[in-house]
Parts: sequence; structure tokens; C-alpha cells
Amino acid sequence: MINYKDLDLTDNYAVLKAKKPFDIKTCLNADRIRKSNIREAGSMSYNYAAMPVDEDIIDTLQALADEQQLIEKYKALLSGERMNTGEDRLVLHQLTRGRAIDGLKVMADGVEKGDFYNQELEKIRVFSEKVRSGEIKGSTGKEIKTVIQIGIGGSDLGPRALCYALNLIGPQDGCTKKLEARFISNVDPDDACAVVSGLDLESTLFILVSKSGTTQETLANRDLVFKVMRDSGVQGLVPEKHVVAVTSNTSPLANNPDILAVFFMDDYIGGRYSATSPVGGVILSLTYGFDVFKAILDGAHAEDVCALESDIRKNGTLMDAMIGIYLRNALGYPYTAVLPYSQSLHRMPAHFQQLDMESNGKHVNRFGKVVNYQTGPVIFGEPGTNGQHSFYQLLHQGTDIVPMQFIGFRNAQGELDNMNGGSTSQTKLKANLVAQIVAFACGRDNAENPNKSFEGSRPSSLLCADRLDPFTLGAILAHFENKVMFQGFVWNINSFDQEGVQLGKILAKKVLAGCEGDENLEAYAEIMGI
Repeated sequence: MINYKDLDLTDNYAVLKAKKPFDIKTCLNADRIRKSNIREAGSMSYNYAAMPVDEDIIDTLQALADEQQLIEKYKALLSGERMNTGEDRLVLHQLTRGRAIDGLKVMADGVEKGDFYNQELEKIRVFSEKVRSGEIKGSTGKEIKTVIQIGIGGSDLGPRALCYALNLIGPQDGCTKKLEARFISNVDPDDACAVVSGLDLESTLFILVSKSGTTQETLANRDLVFKVMRDSGVQGLVPEKHVVAVTSNTSPLANNPDILAVFFMDDYIGGRYSATSPVGGVILSLTYGFDVFKAILDGAHAEDVCALESDIRKNGTLMDAMIGIYLRNALGYPYTAVLPYSQSLHRMPAHFQQLDMESNGKHVNRFGKVVNYQTGPVIFGEPGTNGQHSFYQLLHQGTDIVPMQFIGFRNAQGELDNMNGGSTSQTKLKANLVAQIVAFACGRDNAENPNKSFEGSRPSSLLCADRLDPFTLGAILAHFENKVMFQGFVWNINSFDQEGVQLGKILAKKVLAGCEGDENLEAYAEIMGI
């Protein structure tokens, strides 16, 4: 039987808080580094050597994970229990990977959901291949060359991050032809203007992504794009014939006979968890080919399977999640920096920011009761080495300790590299990553000049793989999704709703309706010229 209880009511929470932190600065050594490596999907591994945990603390983290029944709750989620208590919904994003774990069948809405998602996957394959081959063309007969996704939040951040991450892949990764991918998300008209400016509208396909079919920003951008097309003066250009929709089968967009195609998702897939659904699948398959998207799904599925391991020393995602609990709730660190040493992952910190902060930025438990401990941290990040010349100063010598999650690859994704000063650019990148981990952990003393002293003992982890290929990209995505899920289970919160985004939407509609007598809204509206 599964039990749900707050973290501070567990037997192991007080034990964990009483533990003396492991001294990274004095105890980090080569043997610890080599032994603190957990293999994950494919070539990926998670290394926690520079985290302030020893075997005793890890034993307590294991006990807490067992007490909070993290693996049992994960299995319950996979089997179709209603884990989204706030909205009384199932949570099925792992099922979008194309294969059910352990052959589990999930019935909902009168259908088996694995079959439903696979049917949509097949629709994506057929449609994307027809567009890429030129069988499906624009309304004036031109082949499609550019694909633009219109969506916001989870309909933009994850797909955008994945698209940018694969910008340098080629035939070795199953990619034989590329369409150009662009994104419009912000209701700020300057966003859409910058994206569509100078476009050949006749060879452009728009993907409209809104699960409800009523998202204000998305529909506003749709109408703006339609206006641009209608005002273009191009003979025979029909805006609707340049649009596909990704939505639920109950939304107003679901039954529009004028648009090219509709791909379905459902309420069991939260926006920030939707990158492996048609939300990400359509644009990724069009841009890089369906086989590339399928490889992403395979990597995510393989990592989902790895996350079922109950032994924390064999489950990198579980170890990552539980060390995060220790850092947040025992050591009181309110921030986490995600630092990919890969320019291709430059938008991934923004996606992980939404994934983590929208999921676990909660102050009540699964039953609506206020919790008496801290939950999700503030997430931010930037690729190395750019971040080193931006905010690393504070990370090294600031008054706050900020735990870090490094992501690195042994080999570059692209073919361009150059030998300079005895080493290649990729080697220089890896050298910087290694140097930063050790510098943060060990620091440097300088009694004569305190300004050049580094305290050290700044914790970090390393997620590492051979190369950023589509399979590995899917595994990285699933690692962070499952980490957030495990931490939500520990905190006994619902990681799958997002009521915090709703109040602003309600008040924005009120402003657009004339403020309805709200003096505060009226005053700010006056300042902004509304």
C-alpha cells in the first residue's frame, strides 16, 4: 500500500538534517571521483564525487527514498493511477516515448493510451515524410522549407531546446535533410515580427500548439501571422493551408477542416513534460526527420527504465534527486545552476527552469495542506564557457553557496574543430569543465591577498556522455523529468499541475475587459497606456 506523508513527518528527515556534511574541500580525491560514477542510459553517467555526501549520508538518503516509496510511486504513475491530484488526472508523459514500460496498459477515456499515443506517432511519421519529400506543398505549390512553431511555455521551451540541441547533426545521426525551424512564443508582437520578417511565406509551415485551443498568446500570434499572410499580396496564398495544429481532441482547433493536419495530445501530458509528445514530435520530425525524433524517444525510454532501479547507488536519477533534497532541506541552499558545457544545449537551462520551478514551486502538499519545509529551488543556467565570464564570479566567491549541475560530452557534436596551442577547441572546452569542478570543490587559499582566496566546498555534479546525439538528448531530458518527479514525491507535493500561472491570466483578461472597477489594475493600466 502506498502512503503519502509530508517530508517533516518521515522518520529519516530528522536523521538526515542531523548529519554532518561531507567536507568536499579536504576529502575529494581521485579514488572517490572514479567510484562516484553511476551509469545511466547509453553512454551517459552521473558523477556525484563533488557533492557533500559520504556513505553514511547516502544510506540515509536511501532510507528516506524507501520510506517515501519513490519507486513504488513511480510505478503507480506508470500504471495509470491519478497522480495529478490538483486536476484529478493521470500523468502519462513516459508513455509518449513509444513503448510502455514492462508492457503496462493504461486505459482512459475509453482507449488504451499507449495505442493512442502510438497512433499519433505514426501520423507524425507519415505527415513529416510527405512534407520533407515534397509530396505536401504550400498553397501556391512551393515546397516547404521553413517550419515555425507557435506556442508558449511547455509548447515552446522543450521543443525549442531540443531543436537547437540538434542543430549540428548530420547523416551519422540519421538526418538526411533539414528544414529550418523557428519559434514564436511571446505575445509581444516584436517576437513574431522578428521571426516572420523576410520569410518566404509560400514555403513556410506553421505549427499551432495549444492543448486547450484557447491559449491567449498563441491565438494572438496565429492571428498576427494570418494577417501578415493575407496582407502579403501573394496570389493563391491560403493561410489555413500553411497550418497544422497540435491540440486535444476536445479543443476548438480539433475539428477545423481548413487546416492541413491535426495531431492530438491530451490532459494527461503536462506542457513542460510534452516534448516527447506531438508538441515536440511534429517540428522535430519535420526539421530533422522522424528517425531522429524516434531516437530521442528511445533515449528517453531507456532512461525511464533506468529510473526504476531501487538501489540509489545504481540509479543516477534517484541519486541526483535525493542529493538535491539534502542540499535544499538539510543544508538550506535555495538555488541550483544548470551548466551545460555544450553550446548546442544553450536553451536547455530555460527548459529545465520551467520543468523544475513550475512542477515543484508549491507550498501545499497533495492534499492542499501548507507544508512546513522548503520545496523546489530556483533554477538558472548558461552554457560554459560563456557562464564563466558572466556569473561564475558569484558562484566562486559570493556569499551564497549555489550547487551546480554540469553537463559535458567527450566529443563534439559537429565536425568543425581546430588545433590551437597544442589542443583542440573541444579539448579546451572539456579542460574548462574539469577545472571548474575542481576549483569549486577545492578552492585556493591566499593569506596575503584575501581577494584571491577561494573558499571551495562549492558542490557540483557531472552528467557526462560520449556525444550529444539524439538518443543521449532524450536520456538527458528524461533524467531531469524523473529527477523532478522523485523530488516532488519526497516533498509530498503535486508536481503535475501549475495553478501559479492562472491568477495572472485571469487578471490580464480583467484588464482587457476594462479592469472592471479594480483600482489597482486601473492605475497600472493607466501608466502602461491601456
